[in-house]
Amino acid sequence: MRFDNLEVMKQEAIRVENLVNSPAKLTPLTGNLGFDKEITDKNLYRPQLALAGYVGLFNYNQIQVLGNTEFHYLNSLDEKQRLNAIKTLAQFPVPCVIITNNHQPPPEFLEICIENNIPLFSTPFETTKTFYLLSEYLDDQFAPHVVVHGSFVDVYGVGILFVGRSGIGKSEVALDLIERGHRLVADDIVMLTKKRETILMGTGTSLVQHFMEIRGLGIIDIRQMFGIRAIRFQKRLEIIVELEDWDQQTEYTRTGLDESFTSLMGVEITNIKLPIFSGKNITVIAEVIAINYLLRTYGYNAAKVFSDKLHDVIKKRSAGPTRNHSEQRLISYFQADVE
Repeated sequence: MRFDNLEVMKQEAIRVENLVNSPAKLTPLTGNLGFDKEITDKNLYRPQLALAGYVGLFNYNQIQVLGNTEFHYLNSLDEKQRLNAIKTLAQFPVPCVIITNNHQPPPEFLEICIENNIPLFSTPFETTKTFYLLSEYLDDQFAPHVVVHGSFVDVYGVGILFVGRSGIGKSEVALDLIERGHRLVADDIVMLTKKRETILMGTGTSLVQHFMEIRGLGIIDIRQMFGIRAIRFQKRLEIIVELEDWDQQTEYTRTGLDESFTSLMGVEITNIKLPIFSGKNITVIAEVIAINYLLRTYGYNAAKVFSDKLHDVIKKRSAGPTRNHSEQRLISYFQADVE
């Protein structure tokens, strides 16, 4: 219920100049021309039919990618036909054109792009890889994200987000985990971004970074105090731990057979409600939560194993009189080690 009313934010557009920072190694062939133009669609388009003259289904609002097929087609045309094909493409307000495989555009292509304020880029990658790299980048730029309050820590490689009421001790738990060798991703303000359909990636903000507020002490800088080993800039969210005050009237999970999940931006995340009281070692429990999650990920479920053993004992008892198996010693014979 804690995440039901979160405001999901999403960029509606990015500027063409941002593409220079993408992993596709784009080289501007028209300088800074059209860098202020906006990209509003994260999908990429190969304008094969548009170059052939059919524009009935032309997605001109998407980034246009020209590869071997398009260039072989253009080179097969005479000069007049090639000019008409390029003009057919350039008459629409396309955000930009990207040429793969380091193809060199004909001079008329460059001139028409400049005349129509169309940024032209070149990349050394083949078309398939260009699509992959740019799709990943644009998917990230247009991905929905939310801001949650909590402490996000990498514990044994498992991303755990601690949430709970103000002052319950989220930052103190995170600080204790850092002291034990784990890594802080973000404290207080955590930005979660939905990658693809099943992954949530978390990070901090440019303002807070890896600063932490400890009540009674003030602001501390985790990176300066513990070094680079104690921080991460990003981590996948895998577990949400809700810290809540112990309530004798509440029935908490005893076996762990039934996993609980929380839906966050449509992604199901393992959710654990952890009651706390004076003297309870939350840090050690957090480490155990991470290790148990890894065991389950790799196919071992302790609760299921114990349940199966218990079921076997009950089955044997129902078959007839037998010794109480739950009271049998773990070993049948004590050897000489009597220390």
